Amino acid sequence: MTAAIKDAAHVVDAATVMRLLPARPRLFALGEPTHGEDVLLELRNDLFRQLVEQEGYRTIAIESDCLMGLVVDDYVTSGTGTLDEVMQRGFSHGFGASPANRELVRWMRTYNDGRPAADQLRFAGFDGPLETAAAASPRQALTALYDYLADRVDADLLPCTAESLDRLLGTDEQWTNPAAMMDPTRSMGRTPEAGQLRLLADDLVSLVDTQTPYLVAVSSPDDWDRAHLYGRTATGLLRYHFWMADSSPGRIARVLGARASMMAANLLAIAERGPALVHANNAHLQRNESTMQMGDLTSHWWSAGAIASAQLGEGYAFMATALGTIRHRGVDTPLPDTIEGLLYVLPEDRYIVDPRRLAAALGDTTPAPRVSPWFGYSPLDPDHLASIDGIVFVRDAPAGQTWWPAA
Repeated sequence: MTAAIKDAAHVVDAATVMRLLPARPRLFALGEPTHGEDVLLELRNDLFRQLVEQEGYRTIAIESDCLMGLVVDDYVTSGTGTLDEVMQRGFSHGFGASPANRELVRWMRTYNDGRPAADQLRFAGFDGPLETAAAASPRQALTALYDYLADRVDADLLPCTAESLDRLLGTDEQWTNPAAMMDPTRSMGRTPEAGQLRLLADDLVSLVDTQTPYLVAVSSPDDWDRAHLYGRTATGLLRYHFWMADSSPGRIARVLGARASMMAANLLAIAERGPALVHANNAHLQRNESTMQMGDLTSHWWSAGAIASAQLGEGYAFMATALGTIRHRGVDTPLPDTIEGLLYVLPEDRYIVDPRRLAAALGDTTPAPRVSPWFGYSPLDPDHLASIDGIVFVRDAPAGQTWWPAA
């Protein structure tokens, strides 16, 4: 069986990616099974560089705050700010600490230097302004959308004044209270002010739609795109906070679904601009339904990738990364009857594996699911093989390249 599996494994490069796909997808999504291991991000950087240079991809989107990502995009397209400032202010989830992310941004800036705007490589975060402990206030997105409209349309078309919007938003600390993550009564999401803000956000987004002919004529393409980003983010955050305040058994599923919906909306908007490369945790990009077990409660929702795939069809491709060991996290050599174990015995350090040929090599043998001793790593689910376009396998994650202490 090992020889047949080896025949399914190929060098990690752009040509291999394209051979496994029926056509160049509008969104090519590469997942990772854990955060914080730069060996995975270095592989991503190498592969994405090739896809940019050989296949014409023009946006790189990662699992980071979509509003903070504008800081990175301004830097890589026009040199605004310094690299140190961008790494500090342009990434959420602690991702700015990654040397590989820093190298990606540096390379994108170098690639764009001297190129006309139409040929430049763009950066995007596609996550909402969300962290593990809290969700952001809708202030930044709502006020940016309001200011965009106030600068361009008659004041009597606006649904409120800037002062009334500021009053309803209150303090950011009310929205970002970490206690709300576990206690819905501590959330702002169902207060009278939040209810009014949801209506105002809807009115502002509607005003963008009804004034489209005029706004397109008086806006730059970037300003127009960002207005829609602010609208998606404002309505998405207010929806997220609403479900944070829910006390029903469906609370967790609705919160996770709200995040996935925000991510998917951003991905689809990015895809409208042209072919894009996407990187995030496997769980955010998979086509299968997602599940989470918390005590006796099992929550189900569809990931951003599943939503995007359903809408784009062959315009969406997903390759999942599988990892052999993370010994500094207690993840040792995989058992031989798991997918990771079957690939770990191959001689090279990394491969792209054709899942169809792998399934044929396995025949009637069903790989066992791998169980991780560390909750920050998610092994590849063997039941997902049929819905994956390729497996990127990395043998070992060295301890010296870990930069992310969070789980």
